Parts: sequence; structure tokens; C-alpha cells
Amino acid sequence: MRDREIVVTEFDQRRLRNLLEGARRWNARDRTHVDHLGSELDRAQVVLPVDVPPDVVTMNSEVAIRDLDSNEEITFAVVFPSAANVNRQKISILAPIGTAVLGYRVGDTIEWNVPGRTRRLRIERVLFQPEAARQFDL
Repeated sequence: MRDREIVVTEFDQRRLRNLLEGARRWNARDRTHVDHLGSELDRAQVVLPVDVPPDVVTMNSEVAIRDLDSNEEITFAVVFPSAANVNRQKISILAPIGTAVLGYRVGDTIEWNVPGRTRRLRIERVLFQPEAARQFDL
């Protein structure tokens, strides 16, 4: 993935850090991925929820991405693990693709390493963002 600055709300960063603390204790098998999310949070520009641009993927955002190799468009929401449901297009932030899109903006291209190759994904649209809709808690 590109080392481009990502944007995370102060509220999401706090909740994600708490999630990571617990995940590091109970999920040794996915430790590399959990550590990657921690690294992403470390490098993020942290803003107040009211200051996040509306085209940024935040927690609970619904996003449309395009696989640049297959031209397939995929739509899903980035959610906390307890709300994840693949059948309802709700992807956990602890899933590699959830971590991959967090904090990126419409138009950004992300390189995502999967077994045997690198997928290139572009964020096409943020269909819903809680902060833009003013649906967040402080």
C-alpha cells in the first residue's frame, strides 16, 4: 500500500485503539494484520469528527471501490467486528480490506497484497459517511 497520509477521526482512533488492545490479547493468529492497523493509526492525521472531509472513508462508512485489474466494483461498509456480516456487505475493520481503505479518499488508489499477487483498488465513492451525515457520538 502507498504511504500516503490517511485521515482518521479522534473518535474512531480512540475506539480502534481500544479494539486493538483486546485483539492483541485474543487473536494471535492475525497478529500481523492487527499490528498493521496499529501502524496505520500511528501515521494517520487525526481530526475531530466535524472536521473530516466528506470523501474520506471512516468507520461505518459505506464505500464503493473498483478493482482496477478486473474492473469489478464492490460496495461495502467498514464496521467493527461485532457488526460484521459479509452477506450484508459489512466488512470488519480487522479484515485486510477494511484496514486497507480506512482513512483514504475518493480517487485514491490502494495496492493491497493478497496471496500470489497485488490487487489495485480505487475508491470510487463514499456512499455514506456518519460524520458527513452528522451521525456520530463524541
